[in-house]
Amino acid sequence: MNNENNIMIFENKSVRSIWNEEQEKWYFSVVDIVSILTDNDYQKARNYWKVLKLRLIEEGNETVTNCNQLKMKASDGKYYKTDVMDTQQILRLIQSIPSKKAEPFKLWLAKVGKERIDETYDPEITINRALETYRRKGYSEEWINQRLKTIDVRKEFTDELQRSGINSQKDFAILTNILTQTWSGYSIKEYKNLKGLKKENLRDNMTNMEVVLNMLAETSSTEIFKGINPTGFEETKNTVIKGGTIAKNAKEQIEKASGRKIISSKNAKKLRNEKSSKLIE
Repeated sequence: MNNENNIMIFENKSVRSIWNEEQEKWYFSVVDIVSILTDNDYQKARNYWKVLKLRLIEEGNETVTNCNQLKMKASDGKYYKTDVMDTQQILRLIQSIPSKKAEPFKLWLAKVGKERIDETYDPEITINRALETYRRKGYSEEWINQRLKTIDVRKEFTDELQRSGINSQKDFAILTNILTQTWSGYSIKEYKNLKGLKKENLRDNMTNMEVVLNMLAETSSTEIFKGINPTGFEETKNTVIKGGTIAKNAKEQIEKASGRKIISSKNAKKLRNEKSSKLIE
Protein backbone atom coordinates (compact mmCIF):
# COMPACT_ATOMS: atom_id res chain seq x y z
CA MET A 1 0.00 0.00 0.00
CA ASN A 2 1.60 3.23 -1.16
CA ASN A 3 0.41 5.91 1.26
CA GLU A 4 0.92 9.64 1.04
CA ASN A 5 -0.12 11.80 4.01
CA ASN A 6 -1.91 15.02 3.14
CA ILE A 7 -3.71 17.89 4.83
CA MET A 8 -6.81 19.13 3.03
CA ILE A 9 -8.92 22.15 3.89
CA PHE A 10 -12.70 22.36 4.16
CA GLU A 11 -14.07 25.75 5.29
CA ASN A 12 -10.70 26.66 6.86
CA LYS A 13 -10.55 23.40 8.83
CA SER A 14 -7.91 20.72 8.35
CA VAL A 15 -8.76 17.18 7.25
CA ARG A 16 -5.97 14.61 7.46
CA SER A 17 -6.05 12.26 4.52
CA ILE A 18 -4.08 9.52 2.80
CA TRP A 19 -4.11 8.67 -0.91
CA ASN A 20 -3.83 4.99 -1.74
CA GLU A 21 -2.27 4.75 -5.21
CA GLU A 22 -3.02 1.06 -5.66
CA GLN A 23 -6.73 1.45 -4.89
CA GLU A 24 -6.90 5.00 -6.30
CA LYS A 25 -8.96 6.25 -3.36
CA TRP A 26 -8.69 8.67 -0.46
CA TYR A 27 -8.86 7.70 3.21
CA PHE A 28 -9.94 10.47 5.60
CA SER A 29 -9.54 10.86 9.36
CA VAL A 30 -12.97 10.12 10.85
CA VAL A 31 -12.43 12.40 13.87
CA ASP A 32 -11.51 15.33 11.61
CA ILE A 33 -14.69 14.78 9.61
CA VAL A 34 -16.81 14.51 12.75
CA SER A 35 -15.22 17.70 14.12
CA ILE A 36 -16.28 19.65 11.02
CA LEU A 37 -19.80 18.22 10.82
CA THR A 38 -20.53 18.75 14.52
CA ASP A 39 -18.67 22.07 14.92
CA ASN A 40 -16.73 20.61 17.85
CA ASP A 41 -13.07 20.81 18.80
CA TYR A 42 -10.85 17.74 18.41
CA GLN A 43 -11.43 16.29 21.90
CA LYS A 44 -15.22 16.71 21.78
CA ALA A 45 -15.21 15.23 18.28
CA ARG A 46 -13.29 12.19 19.59
CA ASN A 47 -15.86 11.67 22.33
CA TYR A 48 -18.72 12.14 19.84
CA TRP A 49 -17.20 9.56 17.50
CA LYS A 50 -16.57 7.14 20.39
CA VAL A 51 -20.26 7.19 21.38
CA LEU A 52 -21.49 7.11 17.76
CA LYS A 53 -19.14 4.25 16.94
CA LEU A 54 -20.53 2.11 19.77
CA ARG A 55 -24.11 2.83 18.67
CA LEU A 56 -23.36 1.96 15.05
CA ILE A 57 -21.63 -1.27 16.09
CA GLU A 58 -24.69 -2.25 18.13
CA GLU A 59 -26.84 -1.56 15.09
CA GLY A 60 -24.56 -3.78 12.96
CA ASN A 61 -23.56 -0.88 10.72
CA GLU A 62 -20.91 -2.08 8.21
CA THR A 63 -19.44 1.42 7.97
CA VAL A 64 -17.86 0.92 11.40
CA THR A 65 -17.03 -2.77 11.17
CA ASN A 66 -15.08 -2.08 7.95
CA CYS A 67 -13.38 1.01 9.39
CA ASN A 68 -9.57 0.93 8.95
CA GLN A 69 -6.79 2.43 11.05
CA LEU A 70 -3.79 4.15 9.49
CA LYS A 71 -0.96 6.16 11.03
CA MET A 72 -1.57 9.89 10.72
CA LYS A 73 0.32 12.90 11.99
CA ALA A 74 -1.14 14.46 15.15
CA SER A 75 -0.79 18.02 16.45
CA ASP A 76 2.29 17.01 18.48
CA GLY A 77 4.08 16.01 15.26
CA LYS A 78 3.98 12.28 16.04
CA TYR A 79 2.14 9.59 14.09
CA TYR A 80 -0.68 7.60 15.71
CA LYS A 81 -3.10 4.98 14.46
CA THR A 82 -6.27 6.81 13.49
CA ASP A 83 -9.70 5.61 12.38
CA VAL A 84 -10.05 6.32 8.67
CA MET A 85 -12.75 5.79 6.04
CA ASP A 86 -12.83 6.04 2.27
CA THR A 87 -15.19 8.39 0.43
CA GLN A 88 -18.06 5.90 0.23
CA GLN A 89 -17.83 5.10 3.95
CA ILE A 90 -17.68 8.81 4.84
CA LEU A 91 -20.83 9.47 2.81
CA ARG A 92 -22.60 6.73 4.76
CA LEU A 93 -21.26 8.12 8.05
CA ILE A 94 -22.64 11.57 7.20
CA GLN A 95 -26.13 10.06 7.17
CA SER A 96 -25.68 9.22 10.86
CA ILE A 97 -24.70 12.77 11.86
CA PRO A 98 -27.33 15.52 11.74
CA SER A 99 -25.50 18.49 10.18
CA LYS A 100 -26.21 21.49 7.98
CA LYS A 101 -22.79 20.93 6.40
CA ALA A 102 -23.66 17.49 5.07
CA GLU A 103 -24.45 18.55 1.49
CA PRO A 104 -21.51 20.99 1.09
CA PHE A 105 -19.25 18.27 2.47
CA LYS A 106 -20.52 15.75 -0.06
CA LEU A 107 -19.74 18.19 -2.88
CA TRP A 108 -16.26 18.79 -1.39
CA LEU A 109 -15.56 15.04 -1.28
CA ALA A 110 -16.59 14.68 -4.91
CA LYS A 111 -14.36 17.59 -5.95
CA VAL A 112 -11.35 16.21 -4.00
CA GLY A 113 -11.74 12.78 -5.57
CA LYS A 114 -12.05 14.11 -9.10
CA GLU A 115 -8.99 16.38 -8.73
CA ARG A 116 -6.72 13.56 -7.57
CA ILE A 117 -7.88 11.13 -10.26
CA ASP A 118 -7.33 13.84 -12.90
CA GLU A 119 -3.83 14.44 -11.51
CA THR A 120 -3.03 10.73 -11.67
CA TYR A 121 -3.64 10.71 -15.41
CA ASP A 122 -2.18 14.16 -16.08
CA PRO A 123 0.68 15.12 -13.67
CA GLU A 124 0.85 18.56 -15.31
CA ILE A 125 -2.30 19.48 -13.37
CA THR A 126 -0.39 18.93 -10.10
CA ILE A 127 2.48 21.10 -11.31
CA ASN A 128 0.14 23.92 -12.38
CA ARG A 129 -1.65 23.78 -9.02
CA ALA A 130 1.70 24.01 -7.20
CA LEU A 131 2.68 26.98 -9.37
CA GLU A 132 -0.49 28.88 -8.49
CA THR A 133 -0.10 28.09 -4.78
CA TYR A 134 3.45 29.47 -4.66
CA ARG A 135 2.43 32.55 -6.65
CA ARG A 136 -0.39 33.28 -4.22
CA LYS A 137 2.14 33.05 -1.38
CA GLY A 138 4.25 35.73 -3.04
CA TYR A 139 7.25 33.73 -4.23
CA SER A 140 9.22 35.06 -7.21
CA GLU A 141 9.08 33.27 -10.56
CA GLU A 142 12.80 32.51 -10.32
CA TRP A 143 12.35 30.87 -6.90
CA ILE A 144 9.26 28.93 -8.06
CA ASN A 145 11.10 27.51 -11.08
CA GLN A 146 13.97 26.39 -8.85
CA ARG A 147 11.58 24.90 -6.28
CA LEU A 148 9.71 22.87 -8.89
CA LYS A 149 13.02 21.62 -10.24
CA THR A 150 13.91 20.38 -6.74
CA ILE A 151 10.91 18.05 -6.90
CA ASP A 152 12.36 16.29 -9.97
CA VAL A 153 15.82 16.20 -8.40
CA ARG A 154 14.44 14.82 -5.13
CA LYS A 155 12.44 12.15 -6.98
CA GLU A 156 15.52 10.94 -8.85
CA PHE A 157 17.52 10.94 -5.60
CA THR A 158 14.92 8.86 -3.72
CA ASP A 159 14.63 6.47 -6.68
CA GLU A 160 18.35 5.79 -6.34
CA LEU A 161 17.96 5.26 -2.59
CA GLN A 162 15.32 2.63 -3.28
CA ARG A 163 17.52 0.99 -5.89
CA SER A 164 20.22 0.74 -3.21
CA GLY A 165 17.84 -1.20 -0.97
CA ILE A 166 16.51 1.69 1.15
CA ASN A 167 12.76 1.27 1.58
CA SER A 168 11.70 2.42 5.05
CA GLN A 169 10.59 6.02 5.65
CA LYS A 170 12.82 6.09 8.74
CA ASP A 171 15.94 5.36 6.67
CA PHE A 172 14.89 7.92 4.04
CA ALA A 173 14.61 10.52 6.81
CA ILE A 174 17.98 9.58 8.34
CA LEU A 175 19.81 9.75 5.00
CA THR A 176 18.13 13.06 4.09
CA ASN A 177 19.23 14.45 7.44
CA ILE A 178 22.81 13.24 6.87
CA LEU A 179 22.87 14.84 3.41
CA THR A 180 21.56 18.16 4.74
CA GLN A 181 23.97 18.21 7.68
CA THR A 182 26.93 17.36 5.44
CA TRP A 183 26.48 20.27 3.05
CA SER A 184 24.92 22.89 5.33
CA GLY A 185 26.47 22.08 8.71
CA TYR A 186 22.99 21.84 10.25
CA SER A 187 20.70 18.89 10.88
CA ILE A 188 17.19 19.42 9.50
CA LYS A 189 15.90 20.15 13.01
CA GLU A 190 18.69 22.67 13.65
CA TYR A 191 18.15 24.23 10.21
CA LYS A 192 14.41 24.66 10.87
CA ASN A 193 15.09 26.08 14.34
CA LEU A 194 17.53 28.58 12.78
CA LYS A 195 14.75 29.79 10.48
CA GLY A 196 12.09 29.75 13.22
CA LEU A 197 10.08 26.99 11.57
CA LYS A 198 7.81 24.38 13.11
CA LYS A 199 5.68 22.35 10.69
CA GLU A 200 6.61 24.39 7.62
CA ASN A 201 8.53 22.79 4.77
CA LEU A 202 12.25 23.66 5.02
CA ARG A 203 12.74 23.91 1.25
CA ASP A 204 9.87 26.39 0.99
CA ASN A 205 11.85 28.63 3.34
CA MET A 206 15.26 28.45 1.68
CA THR A 207 16.92 31.29 -0.22
CA ASN A 208 17.70 30.79 -3.92
CA MET A 209 21.28 29.83 -3.12
CA GLU A 210 20.25 27.40 -0.38
CA VAL A 211 17.84 25.72 -2.81
CA VAL A 212 20.58 25.46 -5.45
CA LEU A 213 23.13 23.93 -3.07
CA ASN A 214 20.59 21.46 -1.71
CA MET A 215 19.86 20.40 -5.29
CA LEU A 216 23.59 20.09 -5.95
CA ALA A 217 23.94 17.76 -2.94
CA GLU A 218 21.11 15.52 -4.16
CA THR A 219 22.15 15.60 -7.82
CA SER A 220 25.77 14.81 -6.95
CA SER A 221 24.66 11.91 -4.77
CA THR A 222 22.43 10.61 -7.57
CA GLU A 223 25.29 10.67 -10.08
CA ILE A 224 27.61 8.85 -7.67
CA PHE A 225 24.87 6.27 -7.01
CA LYS A 226 24.64 5.56 -10.73
CA GLY A 227 28.41 5.16 -10.98
CA ILE A 228 29.18 2.89 -8.04
CA ASN A 229 25.81 1.21 -7.35
CA PRO A 230 25.97 1.05 -3.54
CA THR A 231 23.89 -1.53 -1.69
CA GLY A 232 22.66 -1.50 1.89
CA PHE A 233 22.44 1.32 4.39
CA GLU A 234 26.13 1.85 5.17
CA GLU A 235 27.29 2.02 1.55
CA THR A 236 24.36 4.28 0.72
CA LYS A 237 25.16 6.55 3.67
CA ASN A 238 28.78 6.91 2.53
CA THR A 239 27.59 7.80 -0.97
CA VAL A 240 25.21 10.43 0.42
CA ILE A 241 28.07 11.96 2.43
CA LYS A 242 30.19 12.17 -0.75
CA GLY A 243 27.38 13.98 -2.57
CA GLY A 244 26.81 16.32 0.34
CA THR A 245 30.52 17.09 0.55
CA ILE A 246 30.55 18.29 -3.05
CA ALA A 247 27.83 20.82 -2.21
CA LYS A 248 29.63 21.73 1.02
CA ASN A 249 32.84 22.52 -0.90
CA ALA A 250 30.88 24.64 -3.38
CA LYS A 251 29.25 26.52 -0.50
CA GLU A 252 32.60 27.24 1.13
CA GLN A 253 34.13 28.47 -2.15
CA ILE A 254 31.20 30.83 -2.74
CA GLU A 255 31.41 32.12 0.83
CA LYS A 256 35.16 32.72 0.47
CA ALA A 257 34.77 34.57 -2.83
CA SER A 258 31.76 36.65 -1.74
CA GLY A 259 32.64 37.21 1.90
CA ARG A 260 29.06 36.26 2.83
CA LYS A 261 27.56 33.29 4.63
CA ILE A 262 25.20 31.14 2.56
CA ILE A 263 23.07 29.58 5.31
CA SER A 264 20.52 32.16 6.35
CA SER A 265 18.15 32.47 9.29
CA LYS A 266 15.65 34.14 6.97
CA ASN A 267 12.46 32.21 6.26
CA ALA A 268 9.97 32.75 3.44
CA LYS A 269 8.04 35.41 5.35
CA LYS A 270 11.16 37.47 6.07
CA LEU A 271 12.36 37.13 2.49
CA ARG A 272 9.01 38.30 1.10
CA ASN A 273 8.93 41.25 3.52
CA GLU A 274 12.41 42.28 2.39
CA LYS A 275 11.34 42.05 -1.25
CA SER A 276 8.25 44.19 -0.56
CA SER A 277 10.35 46.81 1.28
CA LYS A 278 12.75 47.11 -1.67
CA LEU A 279 9.84 47.55 -4.10
CA ILE A 280 8.42 50.35 -1.92
CA GLU A 281 11.80 52.08 -1.81
